[in-house]
Amino acid sequence: MLKLEAIAKGQRLMGVHPGGPVEVLASEPSGADAVTLIYRSPAGTVGERMVLRDEEPLLAEATHSRPWTFLASGEAFQLGAEALRIKFAHLFDPMMAVHTSDVEPLPHQISAVYESMLPRQPLRYVLADDPGAGKTIMAGLLIRELIMRSDAQRILVVTPGSLCGQWQDELRDKFGLEFTIFAREQQEMSSSGNAFAQHDQLIARLDQLSRSEELQEKLRATHWDLIIVDEAHKLSASFTGNEVKKTQRFQLGELLGTLCRHFLLMTATPHNGKEEDFQLFLSLLDGDRFYGKFRDGARREDVSDLMRRLVKEELLKFDGTRLFPERRAYTANFDLSEAEARLYHNVTEYVRTEMNRAEKLDG
Repeated sequence: MLKLEAIAKGQRLMGVHPGGPVEVLASEPSGADAVTLIYRSPAGTVGERMVLRDEEPLLAEATHSRPWTFLASGEAFQLGAEALRIKFAHLFDPMMAVHTSDVEPLPHQISAVYESMLPRQPLRYVLADDPGAGKTIMAGLLIRELIMRSDAQRILVVTPGSLCGQWQDELRDKFGLEFTIFAREQQEMSSSGNAFAQHDQLIARLDQLSRSEELQEKLRATHWDLIIVDEAHKLSASFTGNEVKKTQRFQLGELLGTLCRHFLLMTATPHNGKEEDFQLFLSLLDGDRFYGKFRDGARREDVSDLMRRLVKEELLKFDGTRLFPERRAYTANFDLSEAEARLYHNVTEYVRTEMNRAEKLDG
């Protein structure tokens, strides 16, 4: 700490001017507990100020003649410059996530992320490519791109419990993203009383959330930039007459859709064969557009702006060859032995006449 009495002409002091160190041109006592300073500011202008005894802890002699020098660590400067380069790389490299991840994406994965999903702001979308298309890789690329573009910080992945570990491993190993798997112990040990608010990158089990009103209340108090639901066909609902019968999973889906800016549903089976159930599923993304039950005979709604679905026959490599062999369905005829024919007949009769009879009995 520099004493007022020690201030002398020619010194460079910190704590006098907000712009940086000043050069003392003159120092005159103003009573026992103050001095009047005439100084030259970092901008070169001359100023005058009275410094009181109470301000002594703020005063210090400047160690350098300029507010900046070339004496800092070159390695630290290089790291800072590299951090800025990466931060703004997406402005010059539109597929930055591809080049900074440990994946070799296929054409349909690149088109899904960079043509179908990223241009949509905000994103409310169903990714419904066939099994084996690599939807987890597409989700990882999307997450990484949104993070690098500063469009997503808080991200929640909701998935069946058996897939939580797989999601965590894929995001860590291929994209360098450290996601935490939510467990009830985290909620019990949370210092704020809400573990969902304390973690920015979280993986949660679908049924754990759908069956717990307590956890859903904690979720309601949070907001997310991106929520991804894997195996989203489990968020099902159906019509009974004109009344909607919602499952707990569907109600969770409705809640999740209100908590985020970007909402991505992933499933290989978005349509169960019933158009009205499919309409309810899409209402998770756009409740106004798909509200109520469509009239019988009404034309089907065009959902190309909300969903992308490619079957295996449409998935190609970069050289244009098929990713999967062509599927061919044909009937193979063969003769049953006497024992096989008897077994087939007995099983068929059981299915037709006996199966589920107990459910029809009163009591």
